[in-house]
Amino acid sequence: MLSDKPLFQRILVTGSTGFLGHHVMPRLRAAFPDAELIGLGRRDFDLLEPGAPATMLRQIQPDCVVHMAAKSGGIITNKKCPADFFYDNLAMNLHVFHESWRAGVKKFVTFMGGCSYPSDARSPIGEDQMWAGYPQIESAGYSVAKKMLLTQSWAYRVQHGFNSIVLIPGNVYGEWDNFRLEEAHVIPALIRKYVEAQERGDPTITAFGSGRPTRDFVYAGDVAATVPWFVRHYDSSEPVNISAGRRISIRELAETVKATTGFTGDIVWDTTKPDGQMDKIFDVTRLNALGLSCDTPLKEGLSCTVEWFRKARQEGAVRL
Repeated sequence: MLSDKPLFQRILVTGSTGFLGHHVMPRLRAAFPDAELIGLGRRDFDLLEPGAPATMLRQIQPDCVVHMAAKSGGIITNKKCPADFFYDNLAMNLHVFHESWRAGVKKFVTFMGGCSYPSDARSPIGEDQMWAGYPQIESAGYSVAKKMLLTQSWAYRVQHGFNSIVLIPGNVYGEWDNFRLEEAHVIPALIRKYVEAQERGDPTITAFGSGRPTRDFVYAGDVAATVPWFVRHYDSSEPVNISAGRRISIRELAETVKATTGFTGDIVWDTTKPDGQMDKIFDVTRLNALGLSCDTPLKEGLSCTVEWFRKARQEGAVRL
């Protein structure tokens, strides 16, 4: 006889008010209607404060934790503040993970970035290349700190039998992204530049780098749609790439975002700014073998993001 007891009774989501958290929360709510879903942000618990992770776990008493709280940003701010990115992410992950195990959590789900792969990784980048070299130096503070999640997941599974998984989203974009120019990744930065230049009547916008690098962009809604499946079904410390597996140059991306926003001016490329890794496309063979994929076309995802940005900006609902 099958039990009516839900798989998880109380699911805690850290970083629920952040970019990806806004997309993941509705998906978890729909997938686990019988569970109590508790989303927390920095206003609830500052996870960098000594003892805060333990207090959070003791008060909430979840049996599943989806840990998304992180300090993240674009290449410019990563270059300026590598110590902040290293310490904040290492400290948060180390203690939230450890205290979740101590609190008897049954399942721990967390995320790292594709920037943790070696700077000379061969595209498409498979999960087996993770330890084959050092990450791109511009974001090494962040990416090395996040990479430690893989070792922590393995170590706690071997010694304690703790069920934790680490997912690797690609270059994620979408609604609720960070549009602060110094902190933003390329898509939100371009969207903001085009929209504001269009309003001012500027003849040009400036894009960073040469435009030659190629990237693999994935819509946040697609990433979020896979999370309930991993919560329910995946029980391995082997990481999984979550991306579209499609290649586009930054120059072509800039033209696509330009067309989506309706900006009619020209693009000026500032080649004094870094390009970063020249080719970074993710191998999604492992994701597809699990029956999952991220299929939203780039133009469709960009349209949704631009529409949201225009509205959120008018309503003061986006930080600039």
